[in-house]
Amino acid sequence: MPPGKAPAGALLRSVRTVFLKDWRSELRTRYAVSALLMFVVTTIAIILFSLGSEGASSDALDGMLWVVIFFAAMSGLSRTFVMEEERGTTLTLQLAAPPAAVFFGKLLFNLVLVTGINAVTVLLYALFINGFVIRTVSIFAVTVALGSIALAAASTIIAAIIARANTRGTLYPVLSFPIMLPLLLSVIEATRKASEGAFFAEAGGEFQLLISYIVVVVVSSSMLFEYIWKD
Repeated sequence: MPPGKAPAGALLRSVRTVFLKDWRSELRTRYAVSALLMFVVTTIAIILFSLGSEGASSDALDGMLWVVIFFAAMSGLSRTFVMEEERGTTLTLQLAAPPAAVFFGKLLFNLVLVTGINAVTVLLYALFINGFVIRTVSIFAVTVALGSIALAAASTIIAAIIARANTRGTLYPVLSFPIMLPLLLSVIEATRKASEGAFFAEAGGEFQLLISYIVVVVVSSSMLFEYIWKD
């Protein structure tokens, strides 16, 4: 068996172990959840105060939703690998689990975290931001689901890249924006179509782009992660 490879069953168990480790750690500290929720609530409050009694165009509101989601993710998901460096557990994790298990375990944790936060963000945004109306719920639901997967995938590999850098706080958003720009443009356009009441088939192009983005990011990240993780 080639080095670094593991049977599928053993790999899945290792993925589950890494995920549960991060999940239990998050339940104890609640760092990522607190950071994400605080950012979302604060940003929505700022938008409310900024708009006041004046309304904003539907396109602007659609874009602002994903800006909130994007920067909320930047404030919490960046610590996926940084916490291993700070606690000195990186070497232990390298010895205990194959690189593929570490990557997919972290990816699964980020996916669960970002999906939950995005659901809360959308709910709060819809409740408090006047003028934000979704007329085609099916398009919006698929957009949020695919956007969450893509956001988690991109955030995981970027977090691994910057984990050992000295300027992690500033480097993460700098690297994230160009990588996630196609993702943001696609989800904003799909959300615009959902707010306009377009037919589901009309958002097919955006969905294909999001699915392609997810496949490319996950496949390329899984191939490169071992070199990043063991460097």
